[in-house]
Amino acid sequence: MDFLADLRENNNKPWFDSNKERYKEALAVYNSFAEEFIAAIARFDSDAAVLSLKDCTYRIYRDQRFSKDKGPYKHALGVYVCRGGKKTEYAGYYIHFEPPGEGGGGCFMSCGIYMPAPFVLRSVREEILDNGKEIDKAIKNARGFRLNTDNRLKRNPVGFPEGHEFDHYLRQRDFFIEKPFDSEYITAPGLAERAAEDFRKTYPLACILNRAVEYAYEENV
Repeated sequence: MDFLADLRENNNKPWFDSNKERYKEALAVYNSFAEEFIAAIARFDSDAAVLSLKDCTYRIYRDQRFSKDKGPYKHALGVYVCRGGKKTEYAGYYIHFEPPGEGGGGCFMSCGIYMPAPFVLRSVREEILDNGKEIDKAIKNARGFRLNTDNRLKRNPVGFPEGHEFDHYLRQRDFFIEKPFDSEYITAPGLAERAAEDFRKTYPLACILNRAVEYAYEENV
């Protein structure tokens, strides 16, 4: 976290090159945590058992081609554990490490689907129509987490009539629950195990969402 905070303030290649050893030390900590975290998730979600480090982790180097921010490095790191790895559409468990700073930042964990493809989002909405009570129960039982509503529509999407009991879920364009955490959470012993135990509460929601993703793939093959 100290390295990421310094990188935020010095996001340029000369500084990064002169602090390469610090980066290697930080990367070793990150990779070690990720391996423990994947193994801990696999104890309740068998889909994680076959995943490798590369399936779930991200490079620190940014793709600057389509971004207004031309800083060459990310000042955040995350681990995403889901069926098939981070490049799939499946719901999973994401943990994000970012020092707080101007304009945001901070650490959080989330479970669900972020920026789904249109055919996947439609399938999730159909799942809400059919099994809204089950989804609602799964969200409420994930104590400490809340549904992210930053990208919610003001009205129901086209093809979905108004007045459904779970209109507020149908209007979601992303579908994930999240929980922030602080530096004390990070530095206390057994971070990977504690994070996995928090995520265990979200497993029922991940299962429901992945059922919808499976249906989406079946219908679009």
